[in-house]
Amino acid sequence: MNVLEQAIIFAVQAHSGACRKGSQEPYILHPLEAAAIAATMTDDPEVLAAAVLHDVVEDTPHTLEEIRQRFGQRVGDLVSAETEDKREDRPAAETWRIRKEETIEHLRRERRIEVKIIVMGDKLSNLRAMHRAYLRWGDRLWDRFNQKDAAAHAWYYKEVGETLECLSEYPAWEEYWRLYRGIWPGK
Repeated sequence: MNVLEQAIIFAVQAHSGACRKGSQEPYILHPLEAAAIAATMTDDPEVLAAAVLHDVVEDTPHTLEEIRQRFGQRVGDLVSAETEDKREDRPAAETWRIRKEETIEHLRRERRIEVKIIVMGDKLSNLRAMHRAYLRWGDRLWDRFNQKDAAAHAWYYKEVGETLECLSEYPAWEEYWRLYRGIWPGK
C-alpha cells in the first residue's frame, strides 16, 4: 500500500464512531473530503495523506510522534502545521478566539504551498458542511458550535481565505468565496 492508502485506513480507524458536530454524519467523511479537495490542487501522495490525517492529532488519542513514525517526517510536519493547540485544560468556547488567531497568524507566516493546500481542503470542506446546514437551519446552525457568534465565524473564515490567496488559480478558491458569501452575505 502507498502512504495515502495507509493514511486512509489509519484515519478511518482513528475516527471510527465519531460524528460531525450537531449531526449524525460520520466524521471520516470530512478528512476524506479535505483530501479530495486537496487532490484538485496536487497529486503529491504525502500531501494528500496529511490532508486525510489533519484532524487525527486534534481529535483522537493519536500523537504527532505516532504520525511521524507511521507516515514519515514530512507527513508528520504537514499534519503538525495544520494541528491547533486545543488547550484541553480550558473550555473550548473560552479559547476559541485565541486558537483561531494563532491559526491565522501561523498561516500568514507559512510559506509551504502544501500546508496551504491542506488548509484549503479542510476549510472548504467545513464551509460546504456549514453552507448545507445554513440552508436548512438558518442562524440556528451556530448553536451547534462552541462559538455561537456567526460574526466571529465570518471573521475567521474571511481571514483564513485571505491567507490562501496564493491558491486563487484553483476552482477550490472560487468555491470557498462563493460559499462564504452564501453564509455571510455582505461580509
